[in-house]
Amino acid sequence: MTASLIAGFTRLLTGVRARWRGCAPVPEQRVYFANHTSNLDFVLLWSVLPGELRRKTRPVGARDYWQTGGIRELLAHRVFRAVLIERRDVTRENNPLVPMLDALSAGESLILFPEGTRNADCEVNPFKTGLFHLAKARREVAFVPVFIENLNRVLPKGEVLPVPMLCTVSFGEPLRLAEGETKPQFLTRAREAMVALRPQ
Repeated sequence: MTASLIAGFTRLLTGVRARWRGCAPVPEQRVYFANHTSNLDFVLLWSVLPGELRRKTRPVGARDYWQTGGIRELLAHRVFRAVLIERRDVTRENNPLVPMLDALSAGESLILFPEGTRNADCEVNPFKTGLFHLAKARREVAFVPVFIENLNRVLPKGEVLPVPMLCTVSFGEPLRLAEGETKPQFLTRAREAMVALRPQ
């Protein structure tokens, strides 16, 4: 199954609408960072990007979840070209930032979820520090906040079969690390930018 077919099927199943509220879908290098409520989050965000952007954008996922053999691993490598990172046995040699920085150095864009784990109640948890370290290392890259609405109802935690439901993916104004901005300041600003996209 090709990437375009999977993207089309995802849009059909979820009835997803993309809202470009703070930026336009233009071909610049970006890190899209979104709230995390479902295993389908990155598929949905990836599917609403125009084809030109989708081909240059790679989701970041946990190696222990996606690299398990079978169809899941096939999709991660062949269709989504996922950047798989270590989240359990993190060492200097297994630094999860390295494969993300390598992908950015190759000119790719990324999709990631700075909360780290799924949060089914739709509240946005404090961000892990990785987003700050990426922004510090790649100041030229635009960091775009994204809020995904309703996907946790399409595929609730623990369920296997999705339930058709309208979803919205809202894209905000790009951020960059400001001169002298501290880690807590940047992570708070990034989280607030994401929360501000939540429909009222």
